[in-house]
Amino acid sequence: MYKLLDLFSGCGGMTLGFTDPRFCGGFKSIFAIDNDKSAAASYSLNFGNHNVCGDIEEWILKNHDIPKADIVIGGPPCQGFSLLNKSRHGDARRALWQPYMDIVARSGAATFVIENVQGLLGSPEHEAIIHRAAELGFLTTAARLNAADYGTPQTRIRTFIFGWKKCFAPDVPYPPQMTHSQYPEKSRLPRWKTTRDAISDLPDPVGTDIRDVPPPLDLHFGRNPTEKSLLRYQAVPPGGNRFDLQRNAPELTPACWIRKTSGGTDLFGRLWWDRPSVTIRTEFFKPEKGRYLHPEQHRPITHREAARLMGFPDDFRFTGSKTEIARQIGNAVPPPLAGAVARHIRGLLDAWLS
Repeated sequence: MYKLLDLFSGCGGMTLGFTDPRFCGGFKSIFAIDNDKSAAASYSLNFGNHNVCGDIEEWILKNHDIPKADIVIGGPPCQGFSLLNKSRHGDARRALWQPYMDIVARSGAATFVIENVQGLLGSPEHEAIIHRAAELGFLTTAARLNAADYGTPQTRIRTFIFGWKKCFAPDVPYPPQMTHSQYPEKSRLPRWKTTRDAISDLPDPVGTDIRDVPPPLDLHFGRNPTEKSLLRYQAVPPGGNRFDLQRNAPELTPACWIRKTSGGTDLFGRLWWDRPSVTIRTEFFKPEKGRYLHPEQHRPITHREAARLMGFPDDFRFTGSKTEIARQIGNAVPPPLAGAVARHIRGLLDAWLS
């Protein structure tokens, strides 16, 4: 098996895609690091106690023996590039690719993968990563990948930078071939997986607390909405959003939404049964943050539904508070997307290292 290091690992969505035979397999995680305590605990629960909870730069300063590996994967924090962050110039989080590349160099890895939001592609930081990789003897390529094109029931576009030692090949085929398509009749691929595919078999949520639902459907708990919130949910039709709320129940609509006559079409929206979900972010349990109402029930989606929409199997364990687990889910790399990248890279490594 190819040895893998996962930096900025979160709860382990990317590791799962590389190591679990349901997605890819052929890789073994031997080290991971993340500074989120609850995410690191979830990682340990699923992959073993070979991960570190801490600051990556401090860890490098204290540790001279970086584990030897075949591949380094990971996603340096993305808020500095995010389209939601309007004042992103000078964000210190942009520089966290630098310790990532230091570990790539010291691990002796043959390949690396950096995952980040779509804004990374073509940015000055992307150019800096290419330059640093070249100094270390790597060639690189990059692409924006939509998770829905790779079997995730969610439209989530992310940049993946792939680097390989230039002694192996002058170029490589990239990106990975799609496994699903929005237009199956044209591509002859299976259609995109939908919200219905992911969550329609789930029963009604039970209770309002993590402890209310035992495995394997743990995290499928509800909320305790106010009467006003419930009336708001009921005013939004299938596929609707805040504008339907304003039309159907203006007295329940926040004044700031009434004044904002354009944009925000996903706010207080319902997911569609027969489409992939929108991007699952860290506050999916708040309908005012996006299109996170259940397609037909008068409630936001549950943590279990969000995890399924990210492509996590029900046997993946999360630990932490409600908010901490929601953050882990929303920040994860969808395992089916990671698995597609992993399968592509495994094929290259098999050819190069056999």
